[in-house]
Amino acid sequence: MSIGILTSGGDCPGLNAVIRAAVLTGNKLHGLDFVGIRDGWRGLVEADLMELGRPQVMGISKQGGTILGTSRTNPFEYGGVEKVREVMQSHGMDAIIAIGGEGTLAAAKRLTDEGIPIIGVPKTVDNDLSATDYTFGFDTAVQIATEAMDRLRTTGDSHGRCMVAEVMGRHVGWIALHSGMAAGAHAILIPERKTSMDEICGWVESAHARRRAPLVVVAEGFKLDTMDDAHSERGLDAFGRPRLGGIGDMLAPEIEARTGMETRATTLGHIQRGGTPTAYDRVLATRYGMAAVDAILAERWGRMVALRGTQIVHVPFEDALGRLKTVPQSRYDEAAVLFG
Repeated sequence: MSIGILTSGGDCPGLNAVIRAAVLTGNKLHGLDFVGIRDGWRGLVEADLMELGRPQVMGISKQGGTILGTSRTNPFEYGGVEKVREVMQSHGMDAIIAIGGEGTLAAAKRLTDEGIPIIGVPKTVDNDLSATDYTFGFDTAVQIATEAMDRLRTTGDSHGRCMVAEVMGRHVGWIALHSGMAAGAHAILIPERKTSMDEICGWVESAHARRRAPLVVVAEGFKLDTMDDAHSERGLDAFGRPRLGGIGDMLAPEIEARTGMETRATTLGHIQRGGTPTAYDRVLATRYGMAAVDAILAERWGRMVALRGTQIVHVPFEDALGRLKTVPQSRYDEAAVLFG
């Protein structure tokens, strides 16, 4: 039996650990062969493949990114199910492990509905898939963001400045919430809760009155109460979604104008995706890779491995795609006690 593996969508720490675990488990325990699919769905529809055996995965679990490469290609714009079926048949692929987030899994579901045997592995630094408690990459992103904010606080303290840190989070504020709480932020702004400039400046001035240099953490998808859509200046991605970013740069001059406090904005951007995965993400990704092989042997097509509590389970793609896992009001209220 030959299994194709692809990584699609945005990269994140832990992808290589999934690949390694799947190849080692499948090859060592079950005699499975694996084929690497380069650059996500693009590599599948264009038959851009690579050898993927034990020599290729040695020592890669500690590396960030993905040895297979990735892209945001939509397979249905490049031949769709017929092209995928043709490539799989001509190269002897019996099934596919698709590692990715919402867009990747949505494409996987459409292909599975048309008879392509696929198992999904959830990947998103945003931690926004509702069918799993955690996705690998999230813990590393939070750790990187927290370390960056610790550094911003020291320079902010030195100059008496307000520092605005923009982190990832298209529709949900999990990275902002966790890193902001860890760094002792004086305000955390998330997509789930619209906030006014008056309220933001109130928190900033309260911190300043206590002789603190305010730290404001904002998720890229945050909207002021006067905004209908998230701030976007960079067009659309391959799936037709706005490329977000820049809300921190928009807020900083407004905070400075209203409070009279010198304010600087820093956008962490892709720094959060890169580098060495944390131990937690390596272990979670490894368990996902092993579970994906088990799901293939059981022919659980159209399902995704997921974490529930401390156990790995299998859930239908539709459970992962039905709704986003947003920050509950109760979790935000916990953090808000510390604002200002």
